[in-house]
Amino acid sequence: MAGQRFLEALTERAPGKWRITVLAEEPRPAYDRVHLTSWFSGTTAEELSLWPAGFAEEHDIDLRLADPAVALDRAARTVTTASGHVLPYDELVLATGSQPFVPPVPGRDLPGCFVYRTLEDVHAIRERAAHARTGVVVGGGLLGLEAAGALKALGLDTHVVEFAPRLMAVQVDDGGGTALRRRIEELGVTVHTGAAAGAVEAGDDGEVTALTLSDGRTLAADLVVFSAGIRPRDHLARESALPVGERGGIVVDARCRTADAHVWAVGECALAADGRVYGLVGPGYAMAETAAAALAGDAREFTGADTSTKLKLLGVDVASFGDAHGTTEGALDVLYADSRAGVYRKLVVAPDGALLGGVLVGDTTAYDTLRPLAAARTVLTAPPERLVLPASAAGAGGTGPVTLPDEAVICSCHNVTKAAVRAAVTTSGCTDVAAVRKCTRAGTGCGSCVGALGTVVAEELTALGTEVARGLCEHFAHTRAELYEIVRAKGITTFSRLVDEHGTGEGCEVCKPVVASILASLAPAIGAPVHILDGEQAALQDTNDHFLANLQRNGSYSVVPRVPGGEITPEGLITIGEIARDFGLYTKITGGQRIDMFGATVDQLPLIWRRLVDAGFESGHAYGKALRTVKSCVGQTWCRYGVQDSVALAIELELRYRGLRSPHKIKAAVSGCARECAEARGKDFGVIATSAGWNLYVGGNGGTTPRHADLLLTDVDHDTLVRTVDRFLMFYIRTADRLERTSAWIERMDGGLEHLRAVVVDDSLGICADLDALMAAHVRTYEDEWRATLADPERLRRFVSFANAPGTPDPAIRFTPERGQIRPVPAPEAVGA
Repeated sequence: MAGQRFLEALTERAPGKWRITVLAEEPRPAYDRVHLTSWFSGTTAEELSLWPAGFAEEHDIDLRLADPAVALDRAARTVTTASGHVLPYDELVLATGSQPFVPPVPGRDLPGCFVYRTLEDVHAIRERAAHARTGVVVGGGLLGLEAAGALKALGLDTHVVEFAPRLMAVQVDDGGGTALRRRIEELGVTVHTGAAAGAVEAGDDGEVTALTLSDGRTLAADLVVFSAGIRPRDHLARESALPVGERGGIVVDARCRTADAHVWAVGECALAADGRVYGLVGPGYAMAETAAAALAGDAREFTGADTSTKLKLLGVDVASFGDAHGTTEGALDVLYADSRAGVYRKLVVAPDGALLGGVLVGDTTAYDTLRPLAAARTVLTAPPERLVLPASAAGAGGTGPVTLPDEAVICSCHNVTKAAVRAAVTTSGCTDVAAVRKCTRAGTGCGSCVGALGTVVAEELTALGTEVARGLCEHFAHTRAELYEIVRAKGITTFSRLVDEHGTGEGCEVCKPVVASILASLAPAIGAPVHILDGEQAALQDTNDHFLANLQRNGSYSVVPRVPGGEITPEGLITIGEIARDFGLYTKITGGQRIDMFGATVDQLPLIWRRLVDAGFESGHAYGKALRTVKSCVGQTWCRYGVQDSVALAIELELRYRGLRSPHKIKAAVSGCARECAEARGKDFGVIATSAGWNLYVGGNGGTTPRHADLLLTDVDHDTLVRTVDRFLMFYIRTADRLERTSAWIERMDGGLEHLRAVVVDDSLGICADLDALMAAHVRTYEDEWRATLADPERLRRFVSFANAPGTPDPAIRFTPERGQIRPVPAPEAVGA
């Protein structure tokens, strides 16, 4: 990662100045090791890649994969590769990173022993886990707990062995380690601290069967992952007589140059001028930019870096920043701990009130603000105890990104200060977070600073007097969420009343469908028409909702019956097949586990749906901003790996939330085990079975901006799961913006996932009873829109191609044969025919 950042920085600063050759040991270009664990939950190698498409061609870079440097001749200025090529250089940058430290225990090389460093490593671990029951991770640091989370997600009985007396000994103190251990053990991972690996035992087949600890205990194990730290890969320097540190690392000066004026070193392989080897991405990037600046002819020094960390380990939020252990002379601690909630907060302050550092476990919402305050040694404007107390007990006051000094670093990965963010807004004309990220790189590393970044951008725009349009459209100055509250509080049941009392004009194609959705979602509670084709509601709908079907490119429509959970009887399949045959429709099995039929004309829709309804089918709501599908695997009923009945739960959830109108479409899935065949983590809400219950993930999105869902609940029972999904969906419907998916909604939300958890799990806003009641009303009053339409002659009158000639087909709708079915002929093609 540091090597890739060097390339980017050098080509930005000095385009075309250097001819660059990159020697890579792995068979792929640089990728994101920080998020390596996400590979287990479906993130692909391509998504992890840091190598932009066309990067090598644009900058004439000679990229040589799987051909690492094996020898360095400093006198001749040449590098020899594993394939035998000898390459000359003018300047050489070593970005060889680090290697996992494997304790010298007997049996460490047995089949079934792994390290946790590369994509090849995690692939091998998953292959082994498919035939294993118990896994042991040696090492309780950052990577060790990441590895433990991966094993747990793969369905293994998981143990963590840590030699230190607490987990994450480098980052957290005793109190934080205790809180972290309690939370992790509650998730089903067994922790052994104060013990080292003694020996790996093998069975008669030579495979791993157990791990013996230094205290004499023996743990059964089918798989052992060593994650006991890293060591700098400084072998090229050692073999070429370049100075290295006593404990490893290539010695460099403040400009990241070694003792050889033509050799540089950056990242985890380097021993910085302050005597430290940094094992984090932020310092690695800073060193890379320092070396790139030097080779571009600019003066820049690396004198140290922020080693703050914020991450989620097995679903537990952990952060440390600044002088987390209080080593500064005279440092004082301010503590808050709640064992029941699994929350631990500690701030370290100087005698003058300046914030020096802190540890956060279980709740890291304050990290974005506190970390830069500590980096700047800012004297707190509020009592520190107020900053560690829960919001309900802290009272008013506090601090936030707006109080940070300009020199405070907002993004430690790319060393972007608040001043740089402000300049992006005031000088470069950036008007939103996305533009600032592109301009400054802030928020594009680990992502932990995005919340603070958004606050600074918003405050700067406000200070400039730039009015950011909040209203829904020209007819409403209110946001969608505000209109929802107005409609609910005042019991408004029509668009005309809402626009008369709270808007202007007659409405437009933006606000009418939004208000229609709000009225539909609140209909049971406020007495509005439940059916979207009743009364004024019908005039508010967009094209698809007008005819309860999706309009296709040639003017025909699709018919999509609901197939809950993907389960369908042979009779149901036959019915769909016969209808498609009789009406000449194109059929396709979708990724949402149902069958779409394409090519129906408007006047055919009631005829088709009459047969479907008579056969027991109902609307699949493929045309509406509503729940689409709840995908499922076959679960424990059929699959030998399944641990819960995923099909039954998927059917229950789909039938519970069918017809629920929302700001955008909603997709869901239920997987019967951690192998995740239903792809639940790419959905708005996803459920994954565990041996102890269900894990609930929210905010996934497989669309144009893919996002993996976040873990909201772990190992919960059925009733807790359903109740939480109820509240999640109703809170989303209540507060999201127009056409905003749950993924963007959570990312935009102040406090993000933690705030969401506080609202829908802990009832921090006191609204859960309202959310429960709204969902109960929806479930109680649901009716199938197509069944109700077929029973109402007035509604059926709209389903004609020509109002003055009912039954007359539209001559513009044309089809042509393709692969044994039909395909639409677009309008220009139809005219030519």
